[in-house]
Amino acid sequence: MITTYEIENILKEKELLCRAERNVKPAEIKWVTCDSRKVVPGTLFICKGAGFRSEYLLEAIDCGCVAYVSEVRRVTPPSVRGFVVNDIRKAMAEISAAFFEYRPNCLNLTGITGTKGKTTTAWYLKAMLDEWQREEGKPETGLVSSVMNFDGFRRTDAVMTTPEAPTLHEMIAKERVAGGRYMTIETSSQALKYDRVHGLKFQVGVFLNISEDHISPAEHQDFEDYFQSKLSIFSQCETACVNLDCAYAERILEAAKQAKRLVTFGRHPQADLRYDKIRMKEDMLSFRVISPQFMERFSLKMKGSFNIENAMAAISAAYVYGVPLHCMKRALEETCVPGRMEIFENQSRKICAIVDYAHNRLSFRKLFQTVFAEYGSYQKVITVFGCPGQKAYNRRRELGMIAGMFSDYVYLTADNPGMESCSEIAGEVRSYIEMTGGECEYVEDRKNAIAKAVQRAADEEENTIILVLGRGNEKYQKIGQRIYEYPSDASLVKEAMSSVN
Repeated sequence: MITTYEIENILKEKELLCRAERNVKPAEIKWVTCDSRKVVPGTLFICKGAGFRSEYLLEAIDCGCVAYVSEVRRVTPPSVRGFVVNDIRKAMAEISAAFFEYRPNCLNLTGITGTKGKTTTAWYLKAMLDEWQREEGKPETGLVSSVMNFDGFRRTDAVMTTPEAPTLHEMIAKERVAGGRYMTIETSSQALKYDRVHGLKFQVGVFLNISEDHISPAEHQDFEDYFQSKLSIFSQCETACVNLDCAYAERILEAAKQAKRLVTFGRHPQADLRYDKIRMKEDMLSFRVISPQFMERFSLKMKGSFNIENAMAAISAAYVYGVPLHCMKRALEETCVPGRMEIFENQSRKICAIVDYAHNRLSFRKLFQTVFAEYGSYQKVITVFGCPGQKAYNRRRELGMIAGMFSDYVYLTADNPGMESCSEIAGEVRSYIEMTGGECEYVEDRKNAIAKAVQRAADEEENTIILVLGRGNEKYQKIGQRIYEYPSDASLVKEAMSSVN
């Protein structure tokens, strides 16, 4: 348990406190949150975000909030202690760490960042660690990912890639209480820029790749801001694992000098863990890995040659931890990730639908390359996708151009339009598709768009592959200011495919 007096001292010590409102009797803090819907009696409520409204604090007070933290003074009853700080996000991270009793080395944390592949890499690494821990008689390892989270006690669907600091520290604390020794954390650029992971010590920090993405007023002002946010992971990790094959490798390696140890991976001849001799046999993709300690062939259950990069990243992190080789191999042979290269075929195999989270230039390009290299028996390509509202505006041009060039037909549909008009987003994307000579139509409802794509494939004479992209396993849609439950792409594809032979 922690008190408001202790909170004040922590904020002073970290040079975050500007003003402590009211000299009232110290109160016990029984909960910490930045979500007014999660306030219970005895809560310290954190007023964060550009969209914060005063009524959120009033709701929190009505539910029993005893203190608040804000970057501006708030009007509250005398019984509610106020702390005005100069950096609300760092304050939130420091308070969360104190409340949930975080200590460096309490868990072996792995942070995974990059433009694409974070989720698959995280699932691969968790599977490797789980295989090892199971053999040792130890509990299952923790996971924070864009698909699912596991805190040692329960699994929950993810709402964002990396949660805010109070939620993240709660998960770390629960995994520790459960007896776990490892937690793998997808670490987004937003998490790094906005201090969701501030103060955490990563035993391993993995840098997968970098490509322009998330450029908008609500995310990153430009590519340099995005890149620097990603690079900052090295300032808080013991060992850096870096992909030597990615763009800007020299800059990444320079930043990685902040870590005590560097391990590189990739196809590059100078990589510490190098792969070669890629083969496809009996629906399993295999490759050889050469390291200072072993030379071994690995196989992937998940299709797509781009997943070798993700597997190598996971192997590198597992190598640092000393995971036995057979545990690494077994994990890769058995692991699939929902919404990542999920494949559905009709009975005649005339139609193949792939559900994937590809949602930016790099992932789109890699996916289409894989389709043309590995799915040569399919002559037609139909693509279903949309672009989100109010962020990553560059995607509209980039994804439109790529889809237009490599698809025979495109269905544009909804993908979290938010406060923007879905039809206007689609109209912008459509202009770029048509620039390439591509054909497309707009079907707002995603279920209907997928059904139309499947029916179109059924009507084609040639074997047809359908790419349903952008959302992976997401089970919601953000429309206006509300988030609505919505079926996953996989479930919609299954339903549509059941109606064709």
